[in-house]
Order: sequence, then C-alpha cells, then structure tokens
Amino acid sequence: MSVPATPGDTSTPGSERPDSLQALAQLRVLHLEDNMLDHELVRSALEDQLTPTPEFLQVEDEASFRAALAGFRPHLILSDFSLPNYDGLSAFELAHRLVPHLPFIIVTGAMGEEVAVDTLRRGVTDYVLKQRLERLTPAVRRALAEYAERDRRQLAEAEIRGLNLTLQSRLLEVERLNRVAEERRLQQEDTARRLAESLNLQKTFLAETSHELRTPLTALLGYLRRLEREVGESQTLSDALRVAQNMTRLVNDLLQLTRGELVQNIEQHFVDLGELLRAVGRDYGVQVQTPPLEIVADPGRLTQVFANLVGNAVRVCGSPALVQIEAGQHLAPSGIPEIWVWIVDHGPGISDEVKPRIFDKFYRGKEAGSAGLGLTIAQQVVSAHRGHLRVLDTPGGGATFEVCLPAMDEDNDDLELLQTGLPMGAELSSES
Repeated sequence: MSVPATPGDTSTPGSERPDSLQALAQLRVLHLEDNMLDHELVRSALEDQLTPTPEFLQVEDEASFRAALAGFRPHLILSDFSLPNYDGLSAFELAHRLVPHLPFIIVTGAMGEEVAVDTLRRGVTDYVLKQRLERLTPAVRRALAEYAERDRRQLAEAEIRGLNLTLQSRLLEVERLNRVAEERRLQQEDTARRLAESLNLQKTFLAETSHELRTPLTALLGYLRRLEREVGESQTLSDALRVAQNMTRLVNDLLQLTRGELVQNIEQHFVDLGELLRAVGRDYGVQVQTPPLEIVADPGRLTQVFANLVGNAVRVCGSPALVQIEAGQHLAPSGIPEIWVWIVDHGPGISDEVKPRIFDKFYRGKEAGSAGLGLTIAQQVVSAHRGHLRVLDTPGGGATFEVCLPAMDEDNDDLELLQTGLPMGAELSSES
C-alpha cells in the first residue's frame, strides 16, 4: 500500500510507500463531519479495528477542510454527503484536484441508489452508511490497498517508460554505430580498390618501362662490345660495359619483380671482392677500405647490390665524401668464417619506425627518384648467396648497410657447387 503526499507536504509526492497499514507510523484520517456524535462513532469503529491507532482530524466546513488538506496531509478522507454549508461531492472534487487518487470515502446517514451510483461514477472511492459502520474498516482497508496498488503500478509504468527511453536511446546509438561502421567499411573497400588499381598501374608502368629500356640497352651493349673489339681493352671501356650490363640486369630484375618472382640466375665464379668494391667506389667517387678478399659468387649480381647501396647513400647524403665502403673477414658466432661489407654514410639516418619496411617491395623513403625496388633486389641477391643484409645506425649519425656473405672455404660446399656447375640459390623457390 502506498500513502500519497498531500498539499503542504515538503517531501516528494509518493515518497512514502508502505506496503500495508502496519507499515505506516500512523494513519492520518481527515473527517469532514458536522455532527460530533457521528464523528465519535466513526472514530471508534476504526480505532477498534486498525493498528496502529489512526490519527483523526475532524472539520466541518470548506475553509477548515482546505486548511487540513494543506497542513494535516491526510492518508484517507472520510466525508458526510450533506453538510449545512458544504457537501461531500464538492469536497471530493477539491481533494481530487489537489491530490489525485487520494482515497475518499463518503460516510452518510441516507443515500439513494442513484446518488450512490453517481458518486462512484465521479470517482469517489466508496460509500458507507452510518447505520452499517461495520463495513467501514473493510472499506478503508480496501481503499488504501487499491491506492497502494495504483501507486506501485504507476511506479512500475514509470520505470518501464524509463527503460524504454534508455533502450530506444541505445538502439539509436547502435544504429548510428552501424552506419559509421558501414561508412568505414565502404571507405576501406574504396581505399583497397584504389590501392589495387595503383599497384596494377605501377606494375604495368614498370613492365612497360622495362620493355622499353631493354631495346636501347641491348643496342648499347652491342656497340660497346664492337668498340672493345675494334680499339682493344681499356679501363674506361670496361667500366662502361660493366655499367651497361648492370643496367640490363636491373631491367630484367624489374620485370621479374613485377611478376612476383625472386631474383634468379645466380652464376658462380671466383671473385676478388676487394677489386669489385674498388670498382664500385670509382664509379661513385667513394673511398674504399678493403683487404684482398676472395669469394665464390656472381660478380655481376654483387656489383648490382653494392652499386645500389652506394648510390642510395650518395643520393641521401648529397655528397660522396660522406660515404665510405669498408670490408673485412671474421668468424661468425657459429664459428664459420664470413665476409662483411659496410656501406657507411653520415647522412640523416633511418628511423627505427622505417627500418622494418625499407626492404619491402615498392616502399619509397623520403628521398625522391626511387621506385622502391632497389633494396628489395639487393636483399634477394644477398639471400640467394646465402648471406644477409641489414641496416644499422652509424655512430655519430647516419646509416650503415651491412652485407654478410659466406667466406670461401675448402671445406665449404661453395667449391662443390662451383665444380658441379649448379648456380647458388637455384634451389630457392620463385615465389615471392
């Protein structure tokens, strides 16, 4: 059962919500009655039946009734139907207007059936004849219970409305998030499509460019070889032939990479690596510090690797004076002898975020003029020689590319491979 707040109550209406009469500290009953004897009879009937004993306030006119509504804050109103200067229906309409649904029972001496029906239709909770006051306590209990049930129902409905509003809000948020997710999915699909188109265009451009370059390079090689036969060998002519051969090999590698193939055709020879590095140094005006080093490898492919690394370093630094080549031989942690070559530059260096990506196909750094394939080709050539290529920080600033290759050893399988004519790296798959 719920007890309403009444006019003049400083608490929030409906804040007191006892589940039964026993839950009330004290039931407050406002009795509109001009006959004191009748009031005492009504009061006695309820006090004998209700626990705790109700608190009563008796009034007999409109002014005192209004004041009691504001100050007494009744839980229940009992009213005579007819009074000298007021009537029960007018009192009910006033109470109903100020405190809707407050239990209101008419206790009267005589009431016709039509009048009784009319009062109930207007909203009066119940009516009891003064001759039958034994019905008063059950009527009071029933009226208060119905009020409490109505109050609980209103609270439940308010909670349901609140939950519905929350659910609707969350559904709207879910719909908004779904729209955002769908928009992002479409954007990602569009980005992926444009990237695929860009890669296809890039591959097409590289393939067409490579095909276009092969014809003049083939002719150039032919002219240089005929010139060598006619005028004899010279350092300048040998260097020109070597550069043209490297360019032809690079063009072929570009074609292979656009098809998703690894660098192939590794042809093994005894190579004086020190002389090969000095030749690359002469081409780029870079100082070279290397002892005599012999290795079993493809000289053309290694020249391609070191020319690419040195060319990149000179381009990044802006001057060959900031680049140098160092080489030597030592024992690897595994105890196997290996040859190392450092391409050392004192330029801007490479950040740690970029290092893992610089060997990726088509990755371009900050410097312009690069197709993003040189370092990929260099790494694949070194791997085909069973070596490894990595980038380090140069002390004092800059980047150092380290190439490690197996040293020539009589107990090494390199000699067996060379004797059988099997090219090193031929066992590698052609899948990228």
